[in-house]
Amino acid sequence: MFKGRHFDQSVILLCVRWYLAYGLSLRDLKEMMAERGISVDHSTIHRWVVHFSPRLLERFNQRKRAVTSKWHVDETYIKVRGRWMYLYRAIDSVGDTVEFWFSEHRDLPAAKRFLRKALQRHGRPDRIVIDGSQTNREAIISCDAESCLRDRSRRALKTISIRNSKYLNNRIEQDHRRIKRRVRPMLGFKSFRAATVTLAGIEMVHMMRKRQSRFAFNPAPTLKEQFEAIAA
Repeated sequence: MFKGRHFDQSVILLCVRWYLAYGLSLRDLKEMMAERGISVDHSTIHRWVVHFSPRLLERFNQRKRAVTSKWHVDETYIKVRGRWMYLYRAIDSVGDTVEFWFSEHRDLPAAKRFLRKALQRHGRPDRIVIDGSQTNREAIISCDAESCLRDRSRRALKTISIRNSKYLNNRIEQDHRRIKRRVRPMLGFKSFRAATVTLAGIEMVHMMRKRQSRFAFNPAPTLKEQFEAIAA
């Protein structure tokens, strides 16, 4: 993953981890590296984040533990170049992140793309809680029907139960806040692509803090240890 890079792997991982995990700007990281005798431009750190975040997430997902069969689905707002875009998210009944999807639009096709991704990766849940969104309800019904049609087990599949409840969906609203808390100091993204890969990295760190990955050698690894393990 790091072959041919001018900087050592430990420096790259440190900058990527600190940027994704804490309320630091790229220029903050540049100054912090300079204090350690490492001269690196803030634009280089940004390129590291954009390049390595999706690769690290892919490796993390290989270790990700299974989620429960009860999901909470909702979307939140993220600003890109002064325009609001939408981060679709799902967590399970114990608060673990199921899936996420960043979209320029908040509509039925976007909701379907998100749910197809979640169903393909995690299978069909027994129940999904939503906050009353008719679009999300239609997307669940449509994707559930598609999933049943693709199933080749020849067994009768129970349809996914949909529950409308703003009160029950407070769980995912609280989870949104942890993502928004890290995004806020960034003062908005400059491009959709940069936002997509950076949010993927932030979601990965959030899952790491929830201990959603399996590490046989250490049941309670730190963020640093998890980054080093998936980058090895």
